[in-house]
Amino acid sequence: MTAKTRKTAHKKRKGLSLQLKFFFVAVLLVALSPLYYGYVLRFASSALFWLRHPGENKNYPTYENFNIRIPKKYSMHGIDVSYYQGKIDWQKVKAMKEENVQISFAFIKATEGVLLVDPYFNRNWREAPKAGIKVGAYHFFRPRRSGLWQANFFLQTVTIEKGDLPPVVDIEGLDGVSPEKMRKELSAFIHRIEAKTKVKPIIYTGLKFYNSYLKAHYQTYPFWIAHYYQPKLRLAKKDWKFWQHSDKARISGINHVVDFNVFNGDSLAFSKLLR
Repeated sequence: MTAKTRKTAHKKRKGLSLQLKFFFVAVLLVALSPLYYGYVLRFASSALFWLRHPGENKNYPTYENFNIRIPKKYSMHGIDVSYYQGKIDWQKVKAMKEENVQISFAFIKATEGVLLVDPYFNRNWREAPKAGIKVGAYHFFRPRRSGLWQANFFLQTVTIEKGDLPPVVDIEGLDGVSPEKMRKELSAFIHRIEAKTKVKPIIYTGLKFYNSYLKAHYQTYPFWIAHYYQPKLRLAKKDWKFWQHSDKARISGINHVVDFNVFNGDSLAFSKLLR
């Protein structure tokens, strides 16, 4: 290629490059013009919504009042609370409703480890049933502590009455102990609670922890599984009783986001679960 040819080719490439730059600038100006600005914003908002809430379909619609998506085909809905939610107006909680979704039950934190009593437990345990909400108490389990001591501490704090949900043990991590040690202490807790209350306690945990450490060892116990923002809990129906599907619900009478749950069954099956 001669010097003159190279110079001509360079000018052509430079000209093409300038044309492309002008084209992209023109597209950007059009996109930012008043005519298209609203469309751009709506597109961006829609894209963000889809990223935050994957899997939109008719079986997993958004409920604006609750500010979350809720899987359909479930008739019994509930929340779980602790001191994080502060002082709750349970009458407003019960009165809230959108379509067929209404709060029917609440799991309330009672104790943790061997020393901690949730500061709002007694109030929540008293006021929620007054509003017509079925309640269950839960203990946040610490695998490094004696399971028997934790069970006794829970039983000293909570009086379970006829019509209440079974007690719950919340196990979410190993706390630095081996899986075998965790299961040893968890089994001690469960057996003590079962012996005293005459009902099988519910085991709450995350889906990954369940699959890794619990599934093969507690098959005769009811499970409450946490697995967020999905249209379906990918477990066999027989393997779970409750599903915590969101941790971002907005509920009337509560000034903090709340975990939202469904029960695996109808109202008749739910009533059979009550003590």
